[in-house]
Amino acid sequence: QVQLVESGGGLVQAGYSLRLSCAASGRTFDGFVMGWFRQAPGKEREFVAAVTWGGGTPLYADSVKGRFTVSRDGAKNMVFLQMDSLKPEDTAVYYCAAKRGFTDLSDSYQYDYWGQGTQVTVSS
Repeated sequence: QVQLVESGGGLVQAGYSLRLSCAASGRTFDGFVMGWFRQAPGKEREFVAAVTWGGGTPLYADSVKGRFTVSRDGAKNMVFLQMDSLKPEDTAVYYCAAKRGFTDLSDSYQYDYWGQGTQVTVSS
């Protein structure tokens, strides 16, 4: 059974950093894409970043490009989202997700597995 477990969320002031982690288990993830999404209150879930399990070029939403970095450690079955220069508008529940195949990386409906989410709150 596939499990994705996020950690590392919290409350920080604007301009500070957080590092989210996602522990993946239950199968091998070769050929998968690992994505990060977020959902703020009253808003739809939106794409943040994605990276192939094999470590290809990451994809980022324009709103986080240059501030967030997605990476993975295949040996430890972990995926990370380093978030720098955080803004109040980054406040949301952040989700780790996994999908087979390398297309439609920003489409949440294409993802097969989801974690439970971790809250990130950025104060001004």
